[in-house]
Amino acid sequence: MKARTRFAPSPTGYMHIGNLRTALYEYLIAKSLGGDFVLRIEDTDQKRYVEGATDIIYATLKQVGMLWDEGPDVGGNFGPYVQSERKDIYAKYAHELVELGGAHYCFCEKNEETSDDENPIGVKFDDPCKHIPLAEAKKRIQNGEPFVVRQNITKKGTSVFEDVVYGKIEIDYDELDEGVLLKSDGLPTYNFANVIDDHLMQISHVVRGNEYISSTPKYNLIYEAFGWTPPIYVHVPPVMKDAQHKLSKRNGDASFQDLTAKGYLPEAILNYIALLGWNPGTEQEIFSLDELKKVFTAERLNKSPSIFDITKLKWMNGCYIRNLSPEKFHELAIPYYNKALTRDVNLKFLSTVLQPRIETLADIVSNVDFIESLAKYDTALYQNKKMKTDENIAKTSLKLALNVLKNLDSWTNEALFESLKKVAEKSGLKNWQILYPIRIALSGKETTPGGATELAVILGKNETLKRVKNALELLETNF
Repeated sequence: MKARTRFAPSPTGYMHIGNLRTALYEYLIAKSLGGDFVLRIEDTDQKRYVEGATDIIYATLKQVGMLWDEGPDVGGNFGPYVQSERKDIYAKYAHELVELGGAHYCFCEKNEETSDDENPIGVKFDDPCKHIPLAEAKKRIQNGEPFVVRQNITKKGTSVFEDVVYGKIEIDYDELDEGVLLKSDGLPTYNFANVIDDHLMQISHVVRGNEYISSTPKYNLIYEAFGWTPPIYVHVPPVMKDAQHKLSKRNGDASFQDLTAKGYLPEAILNYIALLGWNPGTEQEIFSLDELKKVFTAERLNKSPSIFDITKLKWMNGCYIRNLSPEKFHELAIPYYNKALTRDVNLKFLSTVLQPRIETLADIVSNVDFIESLAKYDTALYQNKKMKTDENIAKTSLKLALNVLKNLDSWTNEALFESLKKVAEKSGLKNWQILYPIRIALSGKETTPGGATELAVILGKNETLKRVKNALELLETNF
């Protein structure tokens, strides 16, 4: 049987990191086995539907390079791929399941779960309608009486099934509730729709969160009633915010869109979340999507939850930024320059200075703010034991440098450095006793994205001379 996996998100908003990780594992299982990756939109819970969310799903998967083989927009042999368009299919199988004894018609008032959440928590319900003869129930339906289809749980003992991650799992049938499968509006609940769709779409591997383990025996009873073979189950532990709390958009935790807006690269995010629950068995941490397809195996998925570590993601993102071509980095940096700068500066050179020094693209704004305008700063910045400078040394250094800089014709990093190096040699000062004061004069900051000569190239000759003169005036005033 050909490997086929499906990503079946609900269009309820932004792409949660946990959902994207599930999609990645489904994609990697399919591709590592030479199979198909199917996109299915589960939109039967209309109360949670968010306009435009389906487009976000499409855009996110495309951004990270996980293109689907079948789906609502590309078609396929097993459509429709949107659940709300499959209403008649669910009704057909729901009625058939009743005939097979796997479900019954229920006419009780308020007989539906309050929410068709992806994992509704039911209660044990001894439904009196379960004992209504089928012929009588059908007659009541013909007379227009509202109804739902509710699952029958008649088995006793223990349900036993295998999971790729957790191995053999046993759950007592007495722990299962007879939940609603088809609602009174004719739409299915998740617990029914996913079984029907997975079977009809020939899904071989079902990957989902481990919170669904307790419901799996109910799914298996539906498969059994129809005489179908269940898929291979791959239940994965959650992504955690900390040891006690799951990562959750509802709690303000970052979505994929939040992270990209903060300057994280899609490739880095994907690489990082692949390791949130999967161990490659080596020390390697940086993987392209193509590399992941070659080395991924579901058997190396972890049983324990993983904690989302933004510091580790930031480090990994920095690795990806440094591996970009200079041209690509500059292209990605331009929107951030446009936000922060109006001054005409050497942006291409600025990119070469920034690329090895930042971890996210959003770091650009805070690193270049001094270029736009020089904020007031305390002359105490010129005091630095390591650089062996203070205000008096800075005043001397800046005067010497100014005399050379204003007559310098070649305004390149190399020419600037060689000229200032000669200033240090002639004056008996160390290189850093010249360069450090210049860096403070140009930036007004202790920490900058580049050295003194690099900042001078970025600012240009006129602005550099202006700022050095202003620094000297400030030092003359205070000392």
